[in-house]
Amino acid sequence: MRLIETKIIKGQIQCMTGLHIGGSTDNIEIGGIDNPIIKHPITQEPYIPGSSLKGKMRSQMEKILGRVRERGEPCGCGQCMVCRIYGPHKNPRHNIGPTRILVRDANLSEESRQEMKEAIKDGLNYIEVKTENIIDRNVGTAKHPRQQERVPAGAKFDLEIAVQIFDLDDGHDVIGDVKRALKAVSDSYIGGSGSRGYGKVEFKDLTINGSPFEL
Repeated sequence: MRLIETKIIKGQIQCMTGLHIGGSTDNIEIGGIDNPIIKHPITQEPYIPGSSLKGKMRSQMEKILGRVRERGEPCGCGQCMVCRIYGPHKNPRHNIGPTRILVRDANLSEESRQEMKEAIKDGLNYIEVKTENIIDRNVGTAKHPRQQERVPAGAKFDLEIAVQIFDLDDGHDVIGDVKRALKAVSDSYIGGSGSRGYGKVEFKDLTINGSPFEL
C-alpha cells in the first residue's frame, strides 16, 4: 500500500445561526454559565474541534450510505467507504489501511478575530449567552432556566482538511464522498441543539490544492 497524493481542502466555515460546541464546566463559579462553549485555553477564542466536524461528516455519510447501526455506534465493518475514509470503529483487524481524512481544528478567522477584539474593546460580549428553559404545559410558565454560550451567527472559522489517496483507492470516489459529507453537514448542523436552530453552517470559498472546490 502506497500513498499517492494528499489533497488539501481549505476554506471557511461560516455560522448561519448560533453555534454551541460544549467546553469544560470544571471551573464554573456561582452565577456562571451552565453550558460554556469550547475555547482556546490561552486566547479564550472559540474554535471548532476537528473531531466535531469529522464526527458529523461521518455520521451524515453513514445515514446517506445506510451504515447506521442499531446502537448508534459508528460503523466498524472495515469494508464500506465510511470505514475507508473515516476509519473502522473499534475494528483493529481490517485491510483498508489508514484513515483517509485528517480534519484540523478550525480556528477563528482573522476577520472574526478582529470583530471579537473590537467587541471586547467596546465593552461588549462577542460570545452570545442564550437562556433556555422548559415550559410547564399545565400552567404555561417557564422553569429550570439554563444559560448557554453560543458563537454568534456570522462568525467565521478557517477550515483545513487533508485527504490521503492511496494506490488502492479511486481518488474521485474518495473526494466525491468527502464533498457529499460536507454538503450533508451544511444541510444539517454542527454541535448541540440542532433541532432548536443551533449550529447551521455554510462552507465558503472552498479550494482543493488551490483550485476551486464546489459542493
